[in-house]
Amino acid sequence: QVQLVESGGGFVQAGGSLRLSCAASVRTFSGYSIAWFRQAPTKEREFVAAIQWSGRSTDYADSVKGRFSILRDNLKNTAFLQMNSLKPEDTAVYYCAASPRLRVGRYPNEYEYWGQGTQVTVSL
Repeated sequence: QVQLVESGGGFVQAGGSLRLSCAASVRTFSGYSIAWFRQAPTKEREFVAAIQWSGRSTDYADSVKGRFSILRDNLKNTAFLQMNSLKPEDTAVYYCAASPRLRVGRYPNEYEYWGQGTQVTVSL
């Protein structure tokens, strides 16, 4: 029903930047809150950032505040995660998720729809 496809992952040196995209196949993209999560091989999935349906409200994990920015373009049915000052500990598979509840949440079980993920690798 709702399909999300991430792109933009890759390899980058510490201190560099990447911009992830999440393209949504849905009639009313603006009706969903969007979040980014990440998961490293030895860790459980963790919250990164979220944005409310209108873009007015955002939320960030403490580990990425000041470095990452979440934004959305409802006309293009796309959400973005701009990642700056990347660190090796940011290495993970990054997933976008959508919730029809129209609110920001920090937990995976609050989101109904998920993409397949995109790999981000930050080297020294």
